[in-house]
Amino acid sequence: MTRRIGNFLRTSLVTAFVGCAVACVSSSSSQVARTPAAPDRIAGAAGVPNLYDAQRLVEQYITGGRYDEDFAKVVTSAQAWLESRARAVSKPAIVLDIDETSLSNWPAYRVNGWVRITNGECDLQQGPCGLRAWQALGQAKALAPTLALARRARELNVAVFFITGRPSRLRQATERNLKDQGYEWTDLILEPDGATFASASDFKAPERRKLTEQGYTIILSLGDQQSDLTGGYAERTFKLPNPVYYLP
Repeated sequence: MTRRIGNFLRTSLVTAFVGCAVACVSSSSSQVARTPAAPDRIAGAAGVPNLYDAQRLVEQYITGGRYDEDFAKVVTSAQAWLESRARAVSKPAIVLDIDETSLSNWPAYRVNGWVRITNGECDLQQGPCGLRAWQALGQAKALAPTLALARRARELNVAVFFITGRPSRLRQATERNLKDQGYEWTDLILEPDGATFASASDFKAPERRKLTEQGYTIILSLGDQQSDLTGGYAERTFKLPNPVYYLP
């Protein structure tokens, strides 16, 4: 396992578990979703979390149904806002993140012991599975509440934009995956190949600004990382649960 999680220190499962297991919506909403309770023994005598227990709790949270419940609660709130605003503004739009928002990468993370490994090949049987190689396969499943939200937006003549941190070299695989899972959209915006950003918000907020400059009113933005949402240019933001990883 140690060899499989060589870049674990960079994206710490324990940090992600402690910092990201809370499922929340935007600051404009007071709703807080349930999270798995950690046993007293998760912290050792030196205050260091037990990795095995953290992995087990993440596994239980995701596979036991609580993650799905918390996820659905957030999207239900987003859809209520969509219904109230779609006909109230001119040129309405919604912005969706892709990974752990519209499509699920949990098969890749699970074989890695819930650790984020970005590069390398993907072995879904024994691991490890590099995230980019997994995404290139185009096999991720739609997260059903988000798919329903996107479809409802289209019914209401609301533009649907994807803004994702996936690199542009994955455009064809991403488009194929989204189409296969039933999504339709107005535009898909990916990071330029080779670009680096200190925070996802440094890429995503300017892209939302460009949409507003085209006359769109972004009535909601939906993502699983706070950095998907910060930076403005959306009436409301909705934060989805992600107990596995944190991206600045």
